[in-house]
Amino acid sequence: MDIKLDPSRDDLPLMANTSHILVKHYVLDLDVDFESQIIEGTIVLFFEPGDRFEKQSGSTKDTCRSESNEACSFRMPAPCQSPVTDTRTFSSKTGYNDFAICGKGEKDTSGKDGNHDNLEQASGISSSKYRCDTGNHGSEDFLLVLDCCDLSVLKVEEVDVAAVPGIDKFTRSPKLTVVSEELRNQIVHELVTLPAGRWREQLDYYAGCSQAPGCGELLFDTDTWSLQIRKTGAQTATDFPHAIRIWYSTKPQGRSVTWTSDQSGRPCVYTMGSPINNRALFPCQEPPVAMSTWQATVRAAASFVVLMSGENSAKPTQLREGCASWHYYVTMPMPASTFTIAVGSWTEMKPEPCLFKDLAAERALSPSEADFRYVGVCGHTEYPCRFQNPSATTQEIVPHRVFAPVCLQGACQETLLQLVPPCLSAAHSILGTHPFSRLDILIVPANFPSLGMASPHIIFLSQSVLTGASHLCGTRLCHEIAHAWFGLAIGARDWTEEWLSEGFATHLEDVFWAEAQQQLAPHEAQEQQELKACLRWCRLQDEVRNSPEEMQVLRPNKEKTGHVSDSGSSVIKHGLNPEKVFMQVHYLKGYFLLRFLAQTLGDDTYFAFLRKFVHTFHGQLILSQDFLQMLLENIPEEKRLELSVENIFRDWLESSGIPQPLQRERQAGAECGLARQVSAEVEKWIRVNRRPRKRKRREAEEVFEKLLPDQLVLLLEHLLEQKTLNPRTLQSLERTYHLPQQDAEVRHRWCELIVKHRYTRAYKDVERFLQEDQAMGVYLYGELMLSEDPRQQQVARRCFELTKEQMERSSAEVVAEMLF
Repeated sequence: MDIKLDPSRDDLPLMANTSHILVKHYVLDLDVDFESQIIEGTIVLFFEPGDRFEKQSGSTKDTCRSESNEACSFRMPAPCQSPVTDTRTFSSKTGYNDFAICGKGEKDTSGKDGNHDNLEQASGISSSKYRCDTGNHGSEDFLLVLDCCDLSVLKVEEVDVAAVPGIDKFTRSPKLTVVSEELRNQIVHELVTLPAGRWREQLDYYAGCSQAPGCGELLFDTDTWSLQIRKTGAQTATDFPHAIRIWYSTKPQGRSVTWTSDQSGRPCVYTMGSPINNRALFPCQEPPVAMSTWQATVRAAASFVVLMSGENSAKPTQLREGCASWHYYVTMPMPASTFTIAVGSWTEMKPEPCLFKDLAAERALSPSEADFRYVGVCGHTEYPCRFQNPSATTQEIVPHRVFAPVCLQGACQETLLQLVPPCLSAAHSILGTHPFSRLDILIVPANFPSLGMASPHIIFLSQSVLTGASHLCGTRLCHEIAHAWFGLAIGARDWTEEWLSEGFATHLEDVFWAEAQQQLAPHEAQEQQELKACLRWCRLQDEVRNSPEEMQVLRPNKEKTGHVSDSGSSVIKHGLNPEKVFMQVHYLKGYFLLRFLAQTLGDDTYFAFLRKFVHTFHGQLILSQDFLQMLLENIPEEKRLELSVENIFRDWLESSGIPQPLQRERQAGAECGLARQVSAEVEKWIRVNRRPRKRKRREAEEVFEKLLPDQLVLLLEHLLEQKTLNPRTLQSLERTYHLPQQDAEVRHRWCELIVKHRYTRAYKDVERFLQEDQAMGVYLYGELMLSEDPRQQQVARRCFELTKEQMERSSAEVVAEMLF
């Protein structure tokens, strides 16, 4: 079963057999220990048999097979006995600078293969094994396969849900009077299929079931990518226990979470969007088709704040010995990969009184917005949906909180806090109902490898967005807010179609940001968007020149997109390729496709359709053709021109390089006004650079225009094309535009100029960027090393030494390869 992939280069396997059985709900009960850098506890999984379990039982003859033909071996449980109670104790330690927490343990130094290590003695599980590829008992047993990596699994047991008080209401058949596997499975079936209106009762019973005693340990084994579980005699998914409890702990080196320090030097841990998703945080079904709900109780020292993907704004419950417990839940089914947690000494940032006018009140709809109030049944599986809630549909600004280390309070007050309400309101005015009832925003530590990441009910933002004016912060916030609709409420059924998330968010960020700038005239908004298109065009050309062709295709699986094996397992193409983390082709080509469609149809037609599409597909997974087919069916025939799904696949989604329609548009299009202004400024700087040190007295000084942040980026990109810029020109540039105080996008280009022209007096700006803007600095390390200048190489190595211990793993590996 062990798939021999190189984790640094290859495709990402999704091992879970979701065609046979599906997780419908997770209950996590976890302790966070900063001293040992471990999260440990239990997870209870509630199942329903999948669509294909009748056709293929998932026997181990089919699924338990390794490339090396070695037999898979399973833990043989001890005979069924009275349930093992949770023997975890609360530490009485108060040291470690008040970071002692509930739980126990020293730093885990066990192996990295995800197997049992030396845990069998601690767990009390018998070490007896049998081989599943022989004809012994159980050779035809159903095998549950979960995605799992970098976890120490201690024990797996069936949960006796029939022992929960009051649960008998879920037993409909009078014949099932004796507690049996069939009775327990019937109870779970009735529980997971409760109507949406009974969601509170459902969560209560899930919690009760998660605390029920075990009724027999299950056989299990792990390999590099999965946890495999069986019950002797259970030959199909229908026979397999529908509620199981897994006792496990994470490992300090696990790739789903990062243990680090925040900007105030205090310890924290958070999920940072790892390529392997959450399988090193808890055993789960990773394929997106495994849509589930969850609830989680997390204990940590009372000095910490626990933030999580959850519908409720959790408050801590104080426990004994300085510990606190936090509880979150989600009732909207989503892929397990969207689960997010962050534990740290975060401080809630409060806005100044009357900072922003309250827009949450209901208001009359303008004609252009009236068409997104649809009535009718939603197309998703039943859950408490905001699109069916009249008060939710008119809520422009959902309740929100902002958290950050206390040292960033001033920066949050100056930029982020005042932007959240107008950006949320703008998104509502474009797409309608907010899919999620509330939002937390967290400024994450400096080692966060991107500018932002959206998860249900929570957005992570890099500290890099807080510098300079509000432009970068506003656009990035709009991008992440857009993911609430595209990426979360509507997800890609095949993760290789990343453009369905990132292309939409990139296109919508411009539209949201224009709407959020309330003083902006329509022609000014149009100019800003054209300037952004110009910048992205330059970036796309550069990306196409410098990336492998096979990684430039938005629909790499073509007609096989969305296909999985009979068991439901699949492989994500290039999912583990470290280069992919730094590529933007899915953002850029996806953006230009949607921009092309909006221009072809006209904004009014396109956005009216988009609101209809959101209402039709929220809460569901889609493929590219779902969007394109509905688009073409819902536009007037005279506007379709030569558009067809096949043509769009051919020109935009299934070919590498620059799409031909885009190439023609850029060649024919005239430069926008803001870009022309930049071109004029570039000419001035070229003249300045050509002047001799001693000038004639009569020669007039150049007068430079004030430029917008995106104009500054374009200006510096044009100047990067110049072969030489002398130190006087660079010094004048720096002083004219106050470049070290600009936002991170501008400073990044400034640092490129410094490196290219070896402007030694500004090397401090490069060092600051590499340490404080790690989300954007990897490329600069390469530039410093390629220069073959000893002093620049010394700057690179010195900065890496200062940051490598905290740097995100993939980024650190890429940089180390550059330096050594």
